[in-house]
Amino acid sequence: MRYSIDSWKRSLVKTVSYRVLIILLDFCAIFLLTHKYNVAIGFVVISNLYTSGGYFVHERIWDKIKFGKTHPKKKSGIK
Repeated sequence: MRYSIDSWKRSLVKTVSYRVLIILLDFCAIFLLTHKYNVAIGFVVISNLYTSGGYFVHERIWDKIKFGKTHPKKKSGIK
């Protein structure tokens, strides 16, 4: 059975889109807890420096794992 493999570009785009979502959620949560913009912004900046790299590495490792991956079967006959 052949498995599909994501390109590094796809992993990078997924990383960026995920980080945008997390930045917004983190900022809202920290601001709601502290009511301070500078604390919320500081937290978002620091946490995203290391977690973005971690997510990208995690994504690339999981791309090598075949668990749960399927390759679409070619349909014969009518297009």
